[in-house]
Amino acid sequence: MQQSTRTSRQTLRDRARTTRANARINRRGNASLATHGIAQGLRPAEARSMASTLRKEAAALWIDGSEHRVHAGRCMRTTHRYTPQQVALIAVMYRPRKPAYKAAAFRLALAA
Repeated sequence: MQQSTRTSRQTLRDRARTTRANARINRRGNASLATHGIAQGLRPAEARSMASTLRKEAAALWIDGSEHRVHAGRCMRTTHRYTPQQVALIAVMYRPRKPAYKAAAFRLALAA
């Protein structure tokens, strides 16, 4: 496979992932912190990394998302979903170092 084909396919995958995450947030009104990160253009591994730090910031700000039960393999797990307004408050306090995370945090703060 040529490099240009590989790059264009990766771009399409990233764009589709971002579009699906945005649609999910708009449809439900809330989502996990990782989904909010994916909606701002991060890849899933980067979004999970950023979400863990955002959870710590949310705990410091006493922001608790709504609890939901989801399937995780063969068992149920409790997760938290946050509205875009809650994520914007958390993102204001978030101080990332990596440039991709800085851009995502800026867009998260503007998303509300």
